[in-house]
Amino acid sequence: MPEPLRLGVAGLGTVGIGTVKIVQQHAALIQRRTGRPIVITAVSARNRTKNRDADLSCYAWEDDPVALARRDDIDVFVELMGGADGSALDATRAAIATGKDVVTANKAMLALHGQALAEAAEAKGHVIRFEAAVAGGIPVVKALTEGLAGNDIRRVMGVMNGTCNYILTRMESAGLPYAEVFEEARQLGYLEADPNLDVGGIDAGHKLSLLAAIAFGTRVSFDAVRLEGIGRVSIDDIRRAADMGYRIKLLGVAQMTGRGLEQRMTPCLVPADSPLGQLQGGTNMVVIEGDSVGQIVLRGAGAGAGPTASAVMSDVIEIARGSRIPTFGQPATDLVEAVPAGTSAPAPHYLRLELADKPGALAKVATVLGEEGVSIDRMRQYAHADATVAPVLIVTHKTARDAIDHALSRLPATGVLIGEPVAIRIESV
Repeated sequence: MPEPLRLGVAGLGTVGIGTVKIVQQHAALIQRRTGRPIVITAVSARNRTKNRDADLSCYAWEDDPVALARRDDIDVFVELMGGADGSALDATRAAIATGKDVVTANKAMLALHGQALAEAAEAKGHVIRFEAAVAGGIPVVKALTEGLAGNDIRRVMGVMNGTCNYILTRMESAGLPYAEVFEEARQLGYLEADPNLDVGGIDAGHKLSLLAAIAFGTRVSFDAVRLEGIGRVSIDDIRRAADMGYRIKLLGVAQMTGRGLEQRMTPCLVPADSPLGQLQGGTNMVVIEGDSVGQIVLRGAGAGAGPTASAVMSDVIEIARGSRIPTFGQPATDLVEAVPAGTSAPAPHYLRLELADKPGALAKVATVLGEEGVSIDRMRQYAHADATVAPVLIVTHKTARDAIDHALSRLPATGVLIGEPVAIRIESV
């Protein structure tokens, strides 16, 4: 019988236990598909006595994940602890130093330390695989590194945080304000311990930076991702966008332009009848555009024990089969420093303004927009109970975001603006 591939699993939370169960329940199926057994020899977690709904009695236990990473009886270190630094990073470094392959679901660690880790692993002839770090069960990393490797990738975009998509679609379907749905999501356990990782776009930004590195052959540059969360999206914005044929999504976009690499994770309007516009609940979707393949759409569960553990095991199985693809699809030493795009590509924008309900107010706004080079495509004024305030929506023609921001910064001086204006990009999909 061929030698088994021996795993050491660090982190026995939802994903870790999901991975253990796949190894236990599908051992025969996995062996048929790989030609060799895959076994777990040792595990590590913070609490040894916790009831985890899985039989761990046959595995060696290490309280210290670094000790687990250094064990001689494991071939692959499976890091499922999370966290950009600390134990996860220390243990991953130890695994690489002692000649282990690494499978991880840790997008934060890779977004901040992925280049150095990839170089260290590849110098020793070992691999780091991270399908589970991006979009849960959707095989987007393999799509970019393998299935679409012959394409010049033009754009990668998608909804990569299920919690944000749940909040936005729940606001629309139930007509509830952001604060109420945020609390609902918290009670359901959908939010991270630090909710800003979700609603601030940080979690999804980590994922986008990893996909951009693969797609464009650049070093991971999370610091260059423009981040804007969904906290300022109101139920009024959602309703008004729907009236005009759009839905609001926290949308990640990465594309190489003449100005450099553009990476942004921000609320955007997308056509309601597009695949992204129709995406509901906690589901993720990634859209990839290549010069040969055109546009492909990948949709599926972005989190949870089953989908994420499925992605972990897909990486383990590829290692068992002998696949040695570099971490980011090409040798880490060949990746180039990305030149960040100073500005985003021009696009239409949605503007929501509250103006003083008096003659000439709209004319003053139109004058300021025109002077900044912002051309109006559509304008709509809504009925209002307050006789002193007029809600106005404007959809612009394609324009640079800088021009929008300059125009909005000048509006208070007109004396007709009430409250804070809202500007949201409209993304072509």
